[in-house]
Amino acid sequence: MSFDPRHKSRTMFEGPDRAVARAMMKAAGFTDDDIVKPQIGVAHCWIGTMPCNLNHRELAQRVMDGIRAAGGNPVEINTIAINDGMTTGLEGMKTSLVSREVIVDSVELVARGHVLDAIVTISGCDKTIPAMAMVLGRLDIPGLTLYSGSIASGRCHKPNRVFADRKLTIQDAYESIGAFNAGRIDAEEFKDVEDHACPAAGACGGQFTANTMATAYEMLGISMRGTNDVPALHPSKGDVAYACGTRVMELLKAGITPRSLVTRRSFENAITGVMATGGSTNAVLHLLATAHDFGVELALDDFDRISRKTPVVADMRPWGTYTAPEMFEAGGMAVVGKRLLAAGLLSPDEKTVSGRTIGEEITAAAEPAGQDVIKPLAQALKPEGGLAILRGNLAPGGCVIKVSGQKKDVHRGPARVFENEEEAFHAIKAGRIRPNDVVVIRYEGPIGGPGMREMQLVTGAIQGAGLGETVALITDGRFSGATRGFVIGHIVPEAAKRGPIAALRDGDTVVIDVENRRLDVDLTDAQLAERLAAWKAPAPRYTTGVLAKYTRLVSDASVGAVTDLPAG
Repeated sequence: MSFDPRHKSRTMFEGPDRAVARAMMKAAGFTDDDIVKPQIGVAHCWIGTMPCNLNHRELAQRVMDGIRAAGGNPVEINTIAINDGMTTGLEGMKTSLVSREVIVDSVELVARGHVLDAIVTISGCDKTIPAMAMVLGRLDIPGLTLYSGSIASGRCHKPNRVFADRKLTIQDAYESIGAFNAGRIDAEEFKDVEDHACPAAGACGGQFTANTMATAYEMLGISMRGTNDVPALHPSKGDVAYACGTRVMELLKAGITPRSLVTRRSFENAITGVMATGGSTNAVLHLLATAHDFGVELALDDFDRISRKTPVVADMRPWGTYTAPEMFEAGGMAVVGKRLLAAGLLSPDEKTVSGRTIGEEITAAAEPAGQDVIKPLAQALKPEGGLAILRGNLAPGGCVIKVSGQKKDVHRGPARVFENEEEAFHAIKAGRIRPNDVVVIRYEGPIGGPGMREMQLVTGAIQGAGLGETVALITDGRFSGATRGFVIGHIVPEAAKRGPIAALRDGDTVVIDVENRRLDVDLTDAQLAERLAAWKAPAPRYTTGVLAKYTRLVSDASVGAVTDLPAG
């Protein structure tokens, strides 16, 4: 039996009893001809507070043009976004991870309430990308997701300065704060970086969280190959958006849904892509959450198992040389895929929204001659992947470290304990952090924060102060994809759940051993137990509103910090 392209929307619009729904659509500008076509949602996150999503309206129009040309009726959906970069270091950063849940919930509600037949989701800044992928798994109606693209890099206008020769990204704006506070750059150079780090529309331009997730979802098979690689303002971005519109209609007519494409092996392909590009630690949270909404079993240890066998082949910021637009010019994620296929590290038969397998898509892609961004396997930048999962008496439930670009595997030093991010930032700014210290920032987890803030202001200050090679940092919070340094996040259990990190005191010796995947404090089990027995839970930071609701619902980081786990 053929698939009914109006499998959902007939219930909304057919028959005399649905006259009110038809009347409302006509008031919104739709015609009788529009109403009898399949109803296709085009969900995006345009918002006027940031550059990341500024092109969403234009891309949505091009997607809708493609849908109309292929016989569908597009219905535009708009939702929220929170900018991580702007909120970093402030109370507002607590809302960022929460927004992922609000975005996926809001799009799910519209799609279910208006019984849409299919959907294209458009994302830009960090949390919008996993949210717009997660909703595909929840709804399981024909659909695909499109990343709106990376920002171009900037350039300082003043020569012969610390930042003068860099291709500027938001990472440099963070690090310029530390450099200015440490007296390494003057006010003129500081302003120069600020003025030119973000030149136009698009999401942050390294292999930070946005580009990490965009490339991961291409490897997962829910984005068309090559569409996410295209930068935000590249002339062909509108063309790929149009192609997404026509393709979703083909998926609808064939009755192909996201869950019919995506398997556990698809998720392993996505993780492999993250590891090979030295991607963001946030990929662990977001892929766990996405797997949850797709009904696929995935665990922390899967990330470490895949990392152990996956070389880093893409030389990308924040720890490497190149930006996301340069990776696009080098052939994009498909060229990374060629390396992984050659190494036998991908499952090539997994399906994608293109109608071809991931192996077929990668094989068909061209690699530009002479590109230097994506290295040959024989010249891999690291023999193992960019992320590792550690456990130990400080993190019995696991934690995440980014090891791409790291020159050391072990750090042993005294704990410098802070109860929140602001305290740690002020200590660094005041010069109170010394080489070999282990900065401990706690009560920043999903519940304790709430919202699991990124520590980018702190890590940027450490780098800018020239301490990046000598200081470690551990937290139950998380990090920006732009973070570099010897830093560990997502510690489970978090301090607010009586995790061992809550027992740490200034001067305790913390030992980080990446090779053996350990994070420990030099205390006996009895000493830790004695300290934790005297621990008292802090009062909730919020008692009403969305953050209080999130605190009551959110899971720990080891399962993606999701808010819809089954009860019990």
